[in-house]
Amino acid sequence: MTKNTERAAATRTRLIAVARDLFARDGFAGTATEAILDGAGVKRGALYHHFADKAALFEAVCVALSEEATAAIEAAALAAPDSFGALVEGSRAWLAFVTRPGVRQILVVDAPTVLGWERWNELDQRLGAHSLKLGVAAAIADGTLIFDGDPAALATMLNGALNALALRVGAGRGAMSKADARRAIEALLSALRRRA
Repeated sequence: MTKNTERAAATRTRLIAVARDLFARDGFAGTATEAILDGAGVKRGALYHHFADKAALFEAVCVALSEEATAAIEAAALAAPDSFGALVEGSRAWLAFVTRPGVRQILVVDAPTVLGWERWNELDQRLGAHSLKLGVAAAIADGTLIFDGDPAALATMLNGALNALALRVGAGRGAMSKADARRAIEALLSALRRRA
């Protein structure tokens, strides 16, 4: 790797890190491009060398956060003793990750609007929802979950429920606690669990 390539990679990484902190604290709309440039210690040209605009930088932040969430989900699911436990633990891990204050602001509140629903959904499906689909399919296949339908349809419904819960946690008036959201996830999955 050349020094220029290393410098460019370091600049890109710094821009994403600074933008992530600012988007988490101030939201997308409340974050000025100048604040990102000042925080990263770069000129406007450096930003546009790596990203078409602030929205493209925001998308890079979303991708990085989604990849972190996927890793947390998969680690939690792999540690579970069975397919049902994997669904519960993976869902808990997802909820814990996305309801962190800054992450919630970026991935759950701002991303659907900034990226547009179609792009946001594509990102959601490629990363976190993909793990959920695999988990649901495995639990239906081994008889742990009872669902007389397409496993992908159940995964879509569960994903929607998880996203709705994430919007309610810490949302001010009418907010739900993380503990209540976790219990709701467990109750929903338990209602679909085959009884011994």
